[in-house]
Amino acid sequence: MRILVTNDDGIHAPGLRCLEDIARELSDDVWVVAPETDQSGVSHSLSLNDPLRLRQAGEKRFAVKGTPSDCIIMGIRHLLKDHGPDLVLSGVNRGQNVAEDVTYSGTIAGAMEATILGVKAIALSQAYGIGGRANVKWHTAAHHGAAVVRRVLEVGIEPGILVNVNFPDCEPEDVKGIAVAAQGVRNQALLSIDERVDGRGNPYFWLAFAKARFEPGHGTDLKAIADGNISITPLRLDLTDEPTLTRFAQAFT
Repeated sequence: MRILVTNDDGIHAPGLRCLEDIARELSDDVWVVAPETDQSGVSHSLSLNDPLRLRQAGEKRFAVKGTPSDCIIMGIRHLLKDHGPDLVLSGVNRGQNVAEDVTYSGTIAGAMEATILGVKAIALSQAYGIGGRANVKWHTAAHHGAAVVRRVLEVGIEPGILVNVNFPDCEPEDVKGIAVAAQGVRNQALLSIDERVDGRGNPYFWLAFAKARFEPGHGTDLKAIADGNISITPLRLDLTDEPTLTRFAQAFT
């Protein structure tokens, strides 16, 4: 099995090394094509107004000055055009990708682009908590990752579907289990604008979520992670809402 690995945190991210190790538990033919710099939050964007710069960063390791979607296209349609990958793994993202995150995440977008190009794809993310970004438990994803990916592949991924996997913020031995979960919904009332002033007296702003108690919906990825489970959520490329499609068709006939 040939595996193509990408991420959105960049070629030097610790989560990428973690995912490379996971991939090598599954295959000895692992290729890495990742962004040159951090591309978190770029979603499914493509670089249409700038050239793509490709740099070799090691054996079967390449950095692209572009987005995760650019990386997947470069990997599948250029570097591996004569023998494409059987699987794309995207991540391991620094922080969970659940609920509305999936619409913003470059990690999810890497898996999405692979799915569009007809390659099975899984996105993986490691949640972190009060310890912050400097205390991400990469060893939890590393410990469970290969077994989860292997099981997902055994069950099968249908065309047009990508799989979103999130590991909870706990030690590997404290993981409660695996929960197949629906995409959750956050309380958007907690979204706020953090206004600050720079040294010259000019205002600048950060997007932020206020810290408050929030009870995630039962059966969702948010709830699974909060309960210490690994969450697995299948996502569809086809965004059509069938009930509304039927209702509109009746109304406009």
